[in-house]
Amino acid sequence: MKILFAGGGTAGHINPALAIAGFIRKKEPSAQILFVGNRGGMEETLVPKAGFNMEFITISGFRRSFKPSAVAHNVKTVHRTFASSREAKKIIERFKPDICVGTGGYVSGPVLRTAAKMGIPTVIHEQNAYPGVTNKMLAKDAKRVMLAVADAQKHFDKNARCVVTGNPVRSEIIEADREKARRELGVDERPLVLSFGGSLGAQRINESVAALLARSGKDGAYQHIHGYGKYAPDFPELVKEKGADIRHCDNLDVREYIDNMATCMAASDLVISRAGAITLSEIQAMGKPAVLIPSPNVAENHQYHNAMALVNNGAAQIIEEKDLTEELLMEKVDSLLKNPDLLREYSNNSRKMAIIDANERIYHVIKKVLN
Repeated sequence: MKILFAGGGTAGHINPALAIAGFIRKKEPSAQILFVGNRGGMEETLVPKAGFNMEFITISGFRRSFKPSAVAHNVKTVHRTFASSREAKKIIERFKPDICVGTGGYVSGPVLRTAAKMGIPTVIHEQNAYPGVTNKMLAKDAKRVMLAVADAQKHFDKNARCVVTGNPVRSEIIEADREKARRELGVDERPLVLSFGGSLGAQRINESVAALLARSGKDGAYQHIHGYGKYAPDFPELVKEKGADIRHCDNLDVREYIDNMATCMAASDLVISRAGAITLSEIQAMGKPAVLIPSPNVAENHQYHNAMALVNNGAAQIIEEKDLTEELLMEKVDSLLKNPDLLREYSNNSRKMAIIDANERIYHVIKKVLN
């Protein structure tokens, strides 16, 4: 079996493709797998690091602006669109894949469109509750449209051949144990809050969480792990300005990056985070109650739709960034942590939404299309 993967731009598009490819490699060691990505994108680092071969095309998206710089960029994008299709065709002719799998991002557009024109079956995987523009365009020619959540189907053409597979979830997430994780972290019986805004950080989340951390540092009511991100090196000082020195608060664990997320999430009683698709899949797999603060700075506002899928199922609460204040965040956290019955309800409802065999489902869809 020869499989061509196309997806990139963000970890949210790349990591699902890597998870699928890794699962296929375990199931069929003889399978030949090739990734196509955009030069300079995150995939240029992540894919080779995972041990897969990669080739590149050059593609970019359009900017919705009439500023001279945006117009110049869009002219380049038009030229790149045609050039990228020719580049994709050459790669496909050399590799001769049996199937092409797209996981979103600009790069998947020309690759899957070209493959479909050449008579090669294509399937796409949509990680979000609100599909990206590229996947919506590719759906009409795809043999299958694999969805993370059923809510996404209503945004595709009625003729799209949709199947719910879920998002691939790392095995360490699925297998993590709460009590073991709490022992490993050295936390006690007090509620543990886990908060983060991604590897780069989220300024508004940091600003609001700082007050919660400072209060916990003073009254000791909660234990709290927070990842403030690469772009917020002064965050510990912000907490200090609000009244607590984290160096002297043994119930606070504040770091730039959380590199043991499976352990921290397993140990937690409440998660505060953005609403990226993979993060939410992990929250569901562990059955964690959550306060979700969707990023408003993403295409099609898809994080809001991701969050609402949990909210509508009684599995999380949402605070839109425009409404976010430190007072509101503390109010939400307090109301949840002081209500064990509600926490259990959220936990159960979250776990009911989880699809922990997504890799297996996706693999079977690919095999079915090929057969």
